[in-house]
Amino acid sequence: MTGSTPRTRRFRRWLTPVLLGLVLAVATLTVPDSTVRPADMTLVEVDRATSVDVNPDVLWILAVGSDARPGEEMTRTRGDALQLVGINTRTGAATAIGIPRDSYVPIPGVGSDRVNAAMYYGGPQLLGETVGNLVGVQPEYVFVTGFKTFQKMVTSIGGFYVHNPVAFSDSSLKPSGFKKGKIRLGGYTSLAFARSRKALLGGDFDRSANQQRILRGIHHKIRQKAGTRGFLERGVLSAMANMETNVSPAVLYRIAHAITTLRARKFTTCVVQGAIGNVGGASVVLPYVDQARRYGDEARDDATLERC
Repeated sequence: MTGSTPRTRRFRRWLTPVLLGLVLAVATLTVPDSTVRPADMTLVEVDRATSVDVNPDVLWILAVGSDARPGEEMTRTRGDALQLVGINTRTGAATAIGIPRDSYVPIPGVGSDRVNAAMYYGGPQLLGETVGNLVGVQPEYVFVTGFKTFQKMVTSIGGFYVHNPVAFSDSSLKPSGFKKGKIRLGGYTSLAFARSRKALLGGDFDRSANQQRILRGIHHKIRQKAGTRGFLERGVLSAMANMETNVSPAVLYRIAHAITTLRARKFTTCVVQGAIGNVGGASVVLPYVDQARRYGDEARDDATLERC
């Protein structure tokens, strides 16, 4: 394609969606008259330093769940769910590095604050840069979706199953709770499972791990449906209609098609841990930067983590 860069050509050829939002964006085909508004999903290409040395087979995308309230701009509010996803398009491996939203980190041009505040200060670009500085791997793209949109999309695919390692309940989100073991999540229950924090022993860390379990469950469900005739084609058209992006339909088709090539047994996940601290009277997470950098160094070239 005339005028395209090697990076753009690589994206158009190989993009593989593990991240929650992009998988669901494709899946909205099951609701032809979807009420999801374009402003509810955004895919942003992040400007990165040309000196960044990355494996051309590995793509990094930051998936963000926006905490926007009605009337607020989704990409200029705080991010609630943060998952840095690496995908190896050659081997089918993938990894998700969870970033607790209350991680207290330096934000370029701002100072130090909770990591999720970076999107409030500077949109997806600044959030991507901030997370990239913590992990040592800069994402190429940031995908942002609202939680109500997420809920509608899960409903559209008929829900999915996850393995819940410990029973818990949330008086605000789901008083009846989630039992231990294999459980089915639908639209609202998946949102509650992803957002519950206070009921979990590990708080923000366990919540991030639960978000990664949702990633796995959705990917498994989409792979089951991908063989249905016309599934990918209709999904691409729906995604184009419901997402703010400059990505072409051909690229989104490759995204959808690539879902079926991802090998679930090669999908590894870890959450950046940290200490609980207090800044200005507010509770924050003081992330273990050495651990975050180790994850980045280990996964940078092949999107694989051997251990957490």
